Amino acid sequence: MAFPKDFLWGAATSSYQIEGAALEDGRGECIWHRFSHTPGKVLNGDTGDVACDHYHRYIDDIKLMKDLGLKAYRFSVSWPRILPQGVGEVNDLGLDFYDRLVDELLAADIIPFLTLYHWDLPQALQDRGGWLNPEIVGWFSEYTDIVSRRLGDRVKAWTTHNEPWVAAFLVHAFGEHAPGLKEWALGFQAAHHLLLAHGAAVPIIRQNVPDGQVGIVLDQAERTPATDSEADQQAAYLSGVAGGHQWFLDPIFKGYYPPDGVRYLTEQLEGIDLDAVKSACVPIDYLGINYYFRMVFAANEDGTPFPPRIVPQPDAPKTQMDWEIYPDGLYNILTYIHKTYGPIDLYVTENGAAYPDRPPVNGVVEDPERIAYLQQHFAAAERAIAEGVPLKGYFVWSLLDNFEWAFGYERRFGIVYVDFNTLTRTPKQSALWYKDWIAAQTKA
Repeated sequence: MAFPKDFLWGAATSSYQIEGAALEDGRGECIWHRFSHTPGKVLNGDTGDVACDHYHRYIDDIKLMKDLGLKAYRFSVSWPRILPQGVGEVNDLGLDFYDRLVDELLAADIIPFLTLYHWDLPQALQDRGGWLNPEIVGWFSEYTDIVSRRLGDRVKAWTTHNEPWVAAFLVHAFGEHAPGLKEWALGFQAAHHLLLAHGAAVPIIRQNVPDGQVGIVLDQAERTPATDSEADQQAAYLSGVAGGHQWFLDPIFKGYYPPDGVRYLTEQLEGIDLDAVKSACVPIDYLGINYYFRMVFAANEDGTPFPPRIVPQPDAPKTQMDWEIYPDGLYNILTYIHKTYGPIDLYVTENGAAYPDRPPVNGVVEDPERIAYLQQHFAAAERAIAEGVPLKGYFVWSLLDNFEWAFGYERRFGIVYVDFNTLTRTPKQSALWYKDWIAAQTKA
């Protein structure tokens, strides 16, 4: 495989998953702090209080990135570290941390890709309704303005939201993420406000960072019908347009919700001004795609296509997350988005796999499954590029083993092993393979 010489090879993390220092230096409480400290919400009672302690160890972590040859690093800013109450008084110590982080990255010749929201909403704002309160569009705008004014002279790649589908539905409809609400209609309300907040934030970033690149990151799963029957094909289609990932793509690129989805969601959309979503359709420079797995859908036993039925694939290869390994899905999604939504720059902003990695033996962590996983997905990306898809970079998830949300520390996605007792970092064989891969691609 030969990727373009200017292709950006990187890795990704998020603030709550790695930083630790949960309430240190003026940082306010976030929803994940409250959620993880609530018994029964996170596996083994784990919290992000310490996580990887990146807040204190970021210099060493950046040295590790440089040693691996990373060209770019995708990270997120902790909203409550900047604004402990979500709005109002700014915590200068929080901004100072990200100043130091960005400066250290640039000194290492690593391009910073900054995400404003990766799920650690200030608890003070959740107490006021969070993403269910329409005022959050203004709150997010204030936060965006503060961060982009402070860091925009050095950070040129800006992302508004990471995976708004997760922030809307896993949080408000399925209860799996903080704060753990379980009402389907609430997911659509939150999704609406996330989209409006994106639309409001982009022009603020453009004003404060006139030479910047602005985008959003959406999670995308391959959606396959179980059979060639018309009913199953319709079920797979509706899984995307009726609250799935097209629920975000269409507003961002077309200015309206998918009409076929709206027709099936009458009750869930009550009280939402659907026309207002046209404000989410503002020009962006790139779209980030997080890809991990495929889902297979079928019609219900009575033949109705909605709500679609997920069909398990027991014999398919899977990661520890029980996610099907399906590299062709990445190729399919990249080519589909390029053909459907236009010639916008694309990045794979997350792709990786969790496996039950064992501690180092003589300094070595063997993870051949992860290496194979990355090889297969890199090949899928290369096929897309060969067909004209403007894919500009690839960020492996994740740089470090970290706090994996409701799974705590049990699921390890990192290419670097973290001993959560000592916080010692050990590059896994996948990290060393990735280092050689990047070096080879750079010289190609």
